[in-house]
Amino acid sequence: MGRELLCTVRWGDKTSSGNALLETNEIIFRGDLHLKVPLASLKSVSSRDGQLHLKWADGAAVFELGDHAEKWAHKILHPKSTVEKLGIKPGLVVSAVAMGEGNFVKDLRAGAKSFSDSKSLKDSDLIFVGAEKASDLARAAKLSASLGSAGGLWIVYPKGKQEIKEQQVLDAGKQAGLVDVKVVSFSATHTALKFVRPKAKR
Repeated sequence: MGRELLCTVRWGDKTSSGNALLETNEIIFRGDLHLKVPLASLKSVSSRDGQLHLKWADGAAVFELGDHAEKWAHKILHPKSTVEKLGIKPGLVVSAVAMGEGNFVKDLRAGAKSFSDSKSLKDSDLIFVGAEKASDLARAAKLSASLGSAGGLWIVYPKGKQEIKEQQVLDAGKQAGLVDVKVVSFSATHTALKFVRPKAKR
């Protein structure tokens, strides 16, 4: 769900054409060369003359991105917060189901026009539902009925766990009559997938 461009990369004494993909947590290049650089490992990021210059602890690379070089550098240096990525704004009707009692829920409560962590509110702008195992995904169908016409349902589930896989989350959203539109790294341990009603049904 990142930005992808055809480009040329110089890495050491090697040069390759291929696809560069800027994701939330890493930049990936696939061509004759293969690179995967975690953004957190970068020591230096700059753009000049259409080139994105990256340096990390044990390497450096130059991406020939043209007009996109400055945009990519800005995106890397000024990443959106989790709140921004999730589309959370003050004054929304927000429901949080099985999301625990942490700071995230407290922040939701503080900024919402209406908030519930015990049930889904009618015409919710955003619904967050926690799913720690596959059987928890059954909640999606019932919760989707409470979405406002342009509302979004976020399913938050563990990363890299056998108990629940991304395809199962996608299937649960589809079975609820929704379409997936966005994936976000919710935390170091969890991923969030956003679902909305198809445009024809809003």
